Amino acid sequence: MIVQSVKCDKELRKDISEMVVSLIERIYALLWGDLIHVPLPGGDSVGISLLIILLIPTGIYFSVRTKVLPLRLFPDMIRALMSKKENKDSLSTFQTLIVSTATRVGMGNLVGVVAAISAGGAGAVFWMWVTALIGSSTAFVEATLAQIHKEKDPLYGGYRGGPAYYIHHYMEEKTGKKKNHTLIAVLFAISGLICWCGISQVISNSVASSFENAFHIPPLYTTIVLVAVAAVIVLRKNATVKVLDLIVPIMAVCYFFITIFVILINMKSIPSVFGRIFEEAFGIRQVVSGGFGAVLMNGVKRGLFSNEAGSGSAPCAAAAAECDFPVKAGLTQALGVFIDTIVICSCTAMIMLLAPENVVAGKSGMDLLQSAMKYHLGEFGVIFIALTLFLFSFSTFLGILFYARSNVSYLFGDKWFWQTAYKVLALVMLFIGGIAAYTFVWDLGDVGIGLMTIFNTGILYLMGGQALKALKEYESNKEKK
Repeated sequence: MIVQSVKCDKELRKDISEMVVSLIERIYALLWGDLIHVPLPGGDSVGISLLIILLIPTGIYFSVRTKVLPLRLFPDMIRALMSKKENKDSLSTFQTLIVSTATRVGMGNLVGVVAAISAGGAGAVFWMWVTALIGSSTAFVEATLAQIHKEKDPLYGGYRGGPAYYIHHYMEEKTGKKKNHTLIAVLFAISGLICWCGISQVISNSVASSFENAFHIPPLYTTIVLVAVAAVIVLRKNATVKVLDLIVPIMAVCYFFITIFVILINMKSIPSVFGRIFEEAFGIRQVVSGGFGAVLMNGVKRGLFSNEAGSGSAPCAAAAAECDFPVKAGLTQALGVFIDTIVICSCTAMIMLLAPENVVAGKSGMDLLQSAMKYHLGEFGVIFIALTLFLFSFSTFLGILFYARSNVSYLFGDKWFWQTAYKVLALVMLFIGGIAAYTFVWDLGDVGIGLMTIFNTGILYLMGGQALKALKEYESNKEKK
């Protein structure tokens, strides 16, 4: 009887586990799968996911409402970085840009861009640029809202906030009642924590794989070192931002200048590369052959998912900034989208497109990128890409744990126990990801960011007027000066 009971319990747990996995897979398919297909000339069609349906119209809407802010106020974006802070515990606008750049710049800027070009051709790069322009306006609105609705942070000092907080404040205003929590804000915060745990596993798996390819180091050894270094930083009170202040500018500048060097030694090929980008972006050949859909959607998807505009992640950093106008935090994060997509993603695209076809043919992912760099710079190129991926991924892990701070506090209150518990959980996921790849956990991370995007974009339409009003006040004040 006892044996039979134990067997039944195991079968029940297995059934429940399979049901949960099946549910997650269905939600994943709904969020990321092709919800509708739009037919195109030449027999092609464009598959459009729910998230694209949400993000592209949102970006276009706010681009119109802000009068194409990214182009019109680009000088102001640069000046916003110069904002001074008075409280030593708070962050400057520049520091919040560093944090958000750390999380934006990661696998998507390397392997993601390679995958987009492999699937959609060189023309995908152009649509990636267009998406960055559109997404920049969305990033401005959500970051400005986070700044308007920020709160004092009693644990870390300075300020905190993000979508969970401005959603909460909106619900309080609508009901006229003070609340400890509101449902949509809670769901956003939970989705964020799920997403960031999933990303932790992806990060360590990518780093371990690249180091195995470049240096033949067993994944276990790489993972142990990665987790140990991360633990030393994230388990200290305010070490995260200090470390990011150091490594993010270095890694971005090094990657940029290496790309410039690659461009200079291949200068004769540059006109043909840009010609290929624009030709394949609008080319009749792609339309007729049925490839235009792949070109368009791979570029759009890479732009959207790399810059994270609309997902509600970057506002968690924007809220921490100390600045005299909330708009300056918004302008800073709008600039962050440019840095991520126009600069870093374009660097990866140039490295790949300047390599001969026979060098990259039949390859994919990190192997393709390392082969392209090996062609340009020899064995140094392979080592450089592996180290770059390590720094990009490591900084992403630190950045997402910074994001998690405010969401953990919103859910569980201002208690160090819960802050530490989530950090330990993320470190465990970091370790697990380095030694084994669990597709289910990765899907769960994608589900998390998908749900964040749904909750956040919905509230942006309702609250966006506050950010637009702040922009109007900022521009009026500027004219008076």
